[in-house]
Amino acid sequence: MKSVSIVGTVGIPACYGGFESLAENLTLNVKENIEYTVYCSSRSYKEKPSTHNNTNLKYIPLKANGLQSIPYDIWSLMSCCVNRPNVVVILGVSGCIFLPLFRIISKSHVVTNIDGLEWKRDKWGKWTRRYLKFSESLAVKYSDVIVTDNQAITDYVQEEYGVNSKTIAYGGDHAIRDIKVKKPDEKYALGLCRIEPENNVNMILEAFAQSSEKLKFVGNWNASEFGRNLKKEYSIFENIDLIDPIYDLDELFKLRSCCSLYLHGHSAGGTNPSLVEMMHFGVPIFCFDCSFNRYSTEEKADYFSNSDDLLAMLNRHEDDTLLQNALDMKRIAQRRYTWKEVAYLYENIYQ
Repeated sequence: MKSVSIVGTVGIPACYGGFESLAENLTLNVKENIEYTVYCSSRSYKEKPSTHNNTNLKYIPLKANGLQSIPYDIWSLMSCCVNRPNVVVILGVSGCIFLPLFRIISKSHVVTNIDGLEWKRDKWGKWTRRYLKFSESLAVKYSDVIVTDNQAITDYVQEEYGVNSKTIAYGGDHAIRDIKVKKPDEKYALGLCRIEPENNVNMILEAFAQSSEKLKFVGNWNASEFGRNLKKEYSIFENIDLIDPIYDLDELFKLRSCCSLYLHGHSAGGTNPSLVEMMHFGVPIFCFDCSFNRYSTEEKADYFSNSDDLLAMLNRHEDDTLLQNALDMKRIAQRRYTWKEVAYLYENIYQ
């Protein structure tokens, strides 16, 4: 039996987030010879079961996000020093400043998923970016295996640090639900993301404000001044429906399975879970033009760089080429973005 501890997530059962979904589905698809322990934030769970998916849960009394993510991850790693698992899987680099000391104390095999180059995100200030970049460098230096979720980040790690990393994306097949959905009479495009500048939400909304096409856009509009301002500005358009966050997979399935087009504006973060989830639906996808999205979709989506590009694309989103590309992306998702495949790839590197 090989013991594996997962550090760096809010925890499981997963409510929201790529790393949480990863932990959830690794433990759901586990082989019999692997025993997982997942570290969870006690601040995020009213009920605190000791097990989930036949996985041991350990609780840390700190938040897993924001500034507290650093002591949260370090506390989790210190617990691993005591419990001595065979493998420690670190998701994100917030607490990797502790890794040099951890490697002296612990004999665990360390696998670190460095996430989507967090230090490049616009939402962080200068000093936070410098810290995250330094922590990333320590993760690369002191981990036995580095995992990246997109070939573009794999290339970056090779160019920046001279280190070969393993490219393992996310599964998206959990988004397909076994329920019947009645198709609506009205066609609509769908957007779904955190409402942040780097996701180019304003670019998408600006294009639809000049179009007659219907848009349903799901996001945490009230979580920031940026989101609230966008909601105030664009909710006046009759063809734009701004919807508060939806976390229920069945409800999301209803929206996804009925849309005629999906908008993906992410410009950072590697392989985005919401994109690979949507690829399973065989719907045309318009992506912001960046290397991450082109790698994820294997060049089968259509790509925009500004609102004018997107507005022009909206006039032809039902042509035969786009529909064929949508089917190609579905086949890509069924080949690359299933949790069974992701679990298999992670379990191989534990060895």
